[in-house]
Amino acid sequence: NMFTRVVQHNDRLMTVSQKPTRFHSRAPPNITINDYLQRVTKYALLEPACLLLLLIYVDRICERNPTFTISSLTVHRFIIAAATVACKTLCDAYCTNSHYAKVGGVSMHELNSLEVELLHMTGWHLIATQEQLLQYYYTLVRQDPTLVLQSDLAAAVSASTGHEGTSQADTGDAARKQQ
Repeated sequence: NMFTRVVQHNDRLMTVSQKPTRFHSRAPPNITINDYLQRVTKYALLEPACLLLLLIYVDRICERNPTFTISSLTVHRFIIAAATVACKTLCDAYCTNSHYAKVGGVSMHELNSLEVELLHMTGWHLIATQEQLLQYYYTLVRQDPTLVLQSDLAAAVSASTGHEGTSQADTGDAARKQQ
């Protein structure tokens, strides 16, 4: 829902002058954002903290790259790249890039390129603190009346991150060790 609302909003504001990035496709894919996100979540076994990290990556990338916009032309490729990086950042066990590429409907070569682009666009700032993840979770629940606050999510976020208070200096090492 959050991605759909952002894309709908940004598509209305789209200008032709936006510089294409690796995330741009020629036309929006035929799968809806919600269906794509559900597919990626199911077959890439995304943990809740990884899904929250996708939203954090959107904010970080847009802050560092003001001309980048999540739109119908960028969202699907962004989701699979961000999910790949989020899993590698937060999870002890994660799938191969070949698996993520199949799930996301892109070639492994393309996923590798998208992953590198995402790493550069975030400035290798990949990890979020437990507090940041919870803040995004609470904001998400407040903005969507169909969501209900789950009291056990804080425990799930803590278990998923396992590194509350990690400094930004540690973020590159966490991602690079998996490359």
